[in-house]
Amino acid sequence: MNRIVVVGASAGGLAAAEALRRQGFDGEITLIGDERLAPYDRPPLSKQILGHHWQADQVALRSQADLDALKLDLRLGVAAVGLDQGRRSVELADGTGVRYDALVVATGVRPRRPSLAGADDAAGVHVLRTLDDALGLRARLRPGRRLVVVGAGFVGTEVAAVAHTMGVDVTVVEPVPVPLAHAVGRKVGLFLTQLHADRGVDLRTGIAVEEILTDAGEVTGVKLADATVVPADDVLLAVGSVPNTEWLAGSGLTIDNGLVCDEFSAAAPRVYGVGDVARWHNPLFGTAMRIEHRTNAAEQGMAVAYNLLHPDSPRPFAPVPYFWTDQYELKIQCYGHLRGHEECAVVEGDLDEGRFVAAYRTGDRLTAALAVGMPPKTVRTWRSAVAARTEWSAVTGLHAAR
Repeated sequence: MNRIVVVGASAGGLAAAEALRRQGFDGEITLIGDERLAPYDRPPLSKQILGHHWQADQVALRSQADLDALKLDLRLGVAAVGLDQGRRSVELADGTGVRYDALVVATGVRPRRPSLAGADDAAGVHVLRTLDDALGLRARLRPGRRLVVVGAGFVGTEVAAVAHTMGVDVTVVEPVPVPLAHAVGRKVGLFLTQLHADRGVDLRTGIAVEEILTDAGEVTGVKLADATVVPADDVLLAVGSVPNTEWLAGSGLTIDNGLVCDEFSAAAPRVYGVGDVARWHNPLFGTAMRIEHRTNAAEQGMAVAYNLLHPDSPRPFAPVPYFWTDQYELKIQCYGHLRGHEECAVVEGDLDEGRFVAAYRTGDRLTAALAVGMPPKTVRTWRSAVAARTEWSAVTGLHAAR
């Protein structure tokens, strides 16, 4: 195995390339990215970049010297458009092809764009995924401007929090009655909703956006399903994401809400998935999952590097997923797998005080713990309990033992 191609020049792809070098691979590594920029970090886009706390160059994951030391065949600003498994070749948008002995797919996701009248061509309609997206939105936000955020997920609420602190008049529109209830449970969803309402964000829940209104090519507002019009200078569409798998069509790989991989992150012999695009079987939880969080991308990149170099003794990728979000002065952290949980209980602290741990049950096991405003030691304790697959009946005892 002399040539490894990594498609996707973000956190997961770079982590795989770095881990290959650390583990002694001295062959050729080609790192392909559709953006012109060298690999950079995405979580700061909705926080430090949008809030003017960082400059654009601060999101770079590595210095140019560090990238040079990896001796990569770095191909930026060109997208992968096809894969021929038989020839072991990745086809690029510039008409060239890159042969490989092993392939890492780390092409991530892109923002979902809802079918809304007026959403395509008007100035002031935004999504948030790239550095250019963040800088474009930041340039338009200033005190007195009006921003409507469509979607009250974590990206939407992070932007709402940052924009509000900048003096922007923020309205958040969400079609479900309790934002994020499907993920974090009704109690925690109501807490997060109230967090924004208490600070003056206008939350419109249980109603959908029907149309984006424009005048002379500029956004003027959004029309809701009940015919209400919310004035706006800018609209952020934050309604989820779509895995970037179109380029794999016809390749023979299985695509189902991402690139389908086994417990070793393998999609086919010598083809692996990493990060947001990969839907792999996590044996710790006994289920398939696709995780769109920064920590998972880096950890999976390192795990795939090991399995590429040790094909006779691969290790299952069985992490406790982790994500965090900053909302105003609060840091919210979660360890585990929230999707499909059957029960949520506040097991430490108090919702009314804004400091608590919520535990989540699936079957008879603790499968996730979400902490708000809690000290690191507490968060680590609950992470360990999730990793140990603690029985739900012992969760109360675990709290008492603290």
